[in-house]
This record gives sequence, C-alpha cells and structure tokens, in this order.
Amino acid sequence: MEEIDVAVRGGLLRVVAWPGSGPLVIAAHGITANALSWAAVARELAGRVRLIAPDLRGRARSASLPGPYGMAAHAADLIAVADHFGATKVGLAGHSMGGFVVTETAARYPDRVASVLLIDGGVPLPVPPGVDVDTALLATIGPAMRRLSMTFPTADDYLAFFRANPALGNSWTPDISEYVLRDYTGTGSSCNIEAIRADARDMLTAPAPCEFPLLGAPRGLQDEPTGMYPAELLAAAGAEMVPDVNHYTILLGAGAAHVAGRIAAL
Repeated sequence: MEEIDVAVRGGLLRVVAWPGSGPLVIAAHGITANALSWAAVARELAGRVRLIAPDLRGRARSASLPGPYGMAAHAADLIAVADHFGATKVGLAGHSMGGFVVTETAARYPDRVASVLLIDGGVPLPVPPGVDVDTALLATIGPAMRRLSMTFPTADDYLAFFRANPALGNSWTPDISEYVLRDYTGTGSSCNIEAIRADARDMLTAPAPCEFPLLGAPRGLQDEPTGMYPAELLAAAGAEMVPDVNHYTILLGAGAAHVAGRIAAL
C-alpha cells in the first residue's frame, strides 16, 4: 500500500494505491468514510487490478481541500486521479455515497470510464418534498452524521464509539480500526461538514442515472434486518444481494471477497 498526493483543483488529493498487474480501478468511499474502507477488498483482489482509493475531497487526508464541493467536484477529482496514473479509461467502484460519485463521473466523462460497480449505493433514495438536507441525512445515516459534531478526548474513545455500533462491533477487525483512526484528528472526525452537506444535497436531489451492476446488503447501518435500501428498491434496480452482510461489512468485512470478485470480473 502506497500513499500518493494527486494535484486537483485547490490543492492535493490524497489517494491510497495498492499494487496490481491488472487494469486501474478507482474506488470511491461513503459520505463520512475514507480510503481505508477499501483495504479488505484490496487484500482480496490480490493484485488482479491496481486499486486506487482517494480520501474524497473534504475527508481524512484530503480534508483541507476547498469547495465548491458536490458530485461534479468529486467526478473531476477522479478523472484527475486517472490522469495522474496515465489511464485513458478506468474502472470505477463506489460504496454508499461513493456510488453517486461514480455514476456522476460516468455521466460527465463517459469516454474515460470502462466499467462501473455500485456497492449498496448510487440508487436514489425517496426523499419527501420539502425535507432539508440535514434532516434527510439524520434519517438516513443518523449516528454517522451526529458523530461529526461530537468531540472525543482520545483515539480509544473514538474507536469505542464505532465499536458500540453492532454493524461494526460484531465484526471488528484490524482493518476497521485503521479505517476509523484515519478519520480521527485528535478531537473528532476529519470530515468537513460543508462538504458533507453539499454532497448530500446533490446525492438526494440530483443524482446521475443509475444503470450499472449493483451489489446490495440485506442488513442496515445498525445491523438491523432491514437494509439501508428497502428490499423492493434493490429488487427493482436488479441488485445482486451479498449474503449475511450489512451496509458496512459488505466492504469492510464478510462481503470483501464477494466485492473483490465482482471488481475483478468487470
């Protein structure tokens, strides 16, 4: 694993690169996540592709990048990553909000995208008219959203907050610890709240068309038996369900091998 800075609008975007002899695949993470959410998938890929995962603008080691934020900004950043690595066309994979990032990239830069895989994301969620972005975010990713305004005196306190979520705590691994600690600033989350809001506004109100292979998680953000997406919505989108995973462990745990296999197949 190698950390690389890529020149983008306003500064440097940090990416994590895993070695591989196959084609370049750029992987986009969720709305309050970071590049290390892809570490278990990278291990399972075992070099079949060269996986590149950025800390998206406004998060982790790309937290200081300025606005404007939103899906168009992320799409331009992903193309800058492709340019940095000399790739004319790339495969894209996106988890959760990252699914919206990669569909936007495919819509804006179709000649640069070879394939797209969505992982429990990228499908528009129904939002009642008049609901503001913060309310919609709390309804969708409540604990993750509340975390952004909380303070944590130590890294152990931050880890404990995540372990208290049964979706993660029941499947805890060293990968999850490293993923959590990448977000910790010494007092709380690295996420820029203005970036989160701008991204959510685009994701909830103006998503790009979703016409790509989709992997779905049967369980949700608190490991509840109902997934983040209603089963009927996933069925309508033609999703392939990954067995015995939740919204997080489809990527960070038991689903990593399944996701890796689908990335390699694309």
